[in-house]
Amino acid sequence: MDKFTTLTGIAAPMPLVNIDTDMIIPKQFLKTIKRSGLGQNLFDEMRFDGEGNEIPDFVLNQPAYRDAQILVAGDNFGCGSSREHAPWALLDFGIRCVISTSFADIFYNNCFKNGILPVVLPQEAVDTLMEDARKGANARITVDLEAQTVTASDGQSFAFEVDAFKKHCLLNGLDDIGLTLAKEASITAFETQASASRPWV
Repeated sequence: MDKFTTLTGIAAPMPLVNIDTDMIIPKQFLKTIKRSGLGQNLFDEMRFDGEGNEIPDFVLNQPAYRDAQILVAGDNFGCGSSREHAPWALLDFGIRCVISTSFADIFYNNCFKNGILPVVLPQEAVDTLMEDARKGANARITVDLEAQTVTASDGQSFAFEVDAFKKHCLLNGLDDIGLTLAKEASITAFETQASASRPWV
């Protein structure tokens, strides 16, 4: 998993509330267990019409936001079914951070396990960042995980809270497998001792 330290990038404004996981990645795209390739179907039913043509009005289809790495979204982002494909699709598209006033718990935790930083801020701060994001590609937002701040293009900064363990994992690029491998020496020593003391097992 890639580390998340500081990100400065284009932020796409998505003021919709209750963006659920089926909107993020519709159910027909859940047949794969691969993490790659899902970005092309991110927000599929909002990005494309019935013939597969782009819907020009959708924010991520607009030239200014095609390379967005940050989403500034409405309340209760990631609600609905607990599909891990949702953060996979966001990450594969290039989104590394989502900012909202609240997230569904399972989606929130899945983000950290997949290298995405979900930032919770008060409504007033989200409104300010939403307006900043509407300025387009020239207005870049900076997210500093170490300092726990989000800074708008005009320099206005907002502090956010994050669990210390989740922060440690993101800063060091540790998913569940990475956390286990960090203890590889201890696991090997235990297995060696167990084999020597109980060779019949």
